[in-house]
Amino acid sequence: MHSGNHESISPAVKLGLLGSLYFSQGLPFGFFAQALPVMLREEEYSLAQIGLASMLAMPWGLKFLWAPLVDRHSLSRLSRLGRRKSWIVPLQLGAVGVLVGLALVTRVQVSMPVLMAGVFVLNLIAATQDIATDGLALDLLATEERGVANGLQVAGYRVGMIVGGGALLILHDDLGTGGTFAAMAALMLLATLPILRTREPAPVLREHVPKAVAETRPHFLRRPENAAVLLVVVTFKLGEAFATSMLRPYLSDVGFTLEDIGWLLGTVGFVAGLVGAVLAGALANRLGRKRSLVMFGLFQALTVGGYAYMAAVGPSRDAIYALCALEHLAGGMATVALFTCMMDWCSTEQAASDYTAQASAVVITTGTATLLAGVSADQLGYTAHFALAALLSLAAVAVVAGCFPERAAADVQRGPLLPAMEVAQ
Repeated sequence: MHSGNHESISPAVKLGLLGSLYFSQGLPFGFFAQALPVMLREEEYSLAQIGLASMLAMPWGLKFLWAPLVDRHSLSRLSRLGRRKSWIVPLQLGAVGVLVGLALVTRVQVSMPVLMAGVFVLNLIAATQDIATDGLALDLLATEERGVANGLQVAGYRVGMIVGGGALLILHDDLGTGGTFAAMAALMLLATLPILRTREPAPVLREHVPKAVAETRPHFLRRPENAAVLLVVVTFKLGEAFATSMLRPYLSDVGFTLEDIGWLLGTVGFVAGLVGAVLAGALANRLGRKRSLVMFGLFQALTVGGYAYMAAVGPSRDAIYALCALEHLAGGMATVALFTCMMDWCSTEQAASDYTAQASAVVITTGTATLLAGVSADQLGYTAHFALAALLSLAAVAVVAGCFPERAAADVQRGPLLPAMEVAQ
């Protein structure tokens, strides 16, 4: 059995490389997740229309369609860079180019259709980069490293969101929309440097996995043994997405400004989420996979219920800050627990494709919840809407308790599939 050379890479180098790539995904998304709903509300779009804007994230839900192509092949003209790197590098630079284009356009005039088109293209680029990055993570990481690494994955993404949805949002009035996009482009370019400095060995499949098997194994979604996996994956983050998609419009309606929301959600909330991600990464192996999902899922449901209390009572700003921080803390912990299990449920033959299929299922479910959330908040009001979201979160914990797949398939192999990347000297 070929074990690769992943042991020769220090954990710090692995985590630094992966962290920079996930940071790149969170950076623009943080700005759009924080600013776009508020901008739309200020332009007098309805809550239902704001919910429909979530369709701009459609590439994240559909990426499983082209994941096998990214997983199995390199871009031919860049194949000398390595299978994963041949995708990651041009996609990173492409995102920089889109951000520069938006910076130039929005310096003249902020056009909502142009802005939303830019969001869609960036989501398409980031979703495809994520396939290759997830494959790289599965290549690099041993089983016992997955908890900590997923903590870093979520933390890196949230750091990007803190910068893009917090710091840059706070500075938005000074920088202007064009200056904000230019700053994001510069930061994205800096985050590309670690992957540019890597050298990727030629991929070598383990000896016990013939190439014919790797090419013909049924897609993750077609394997009946994965039904329980999909049930857990599609329900676990449903309630949280249903609640948080209406949080920004709620805050805007009760008088929070764009800068207020930047401080509350883009900074305090995402720092709390980062802490939760790191904490869950440290606890994942100690608690075990199922216990982590149950405990962190209950914490998530409790804090989502806090939003119903917030809408019903209208507490002080300090209380709102505390509630949002706790919900982001719980959300970060729950996300890390889920992502760690998703890695375990991948086969070695199609690791990136399997992970992408699960991630797409999460995105499709949470995206559907976001689409319906605007209608729910319009019809039920904020208090009943958030209460319903808390019940959905509790139902997801019951699903985990009753249906957790201890082993999704008898032939799942643990450990990395390919040799690790080496930092170029």
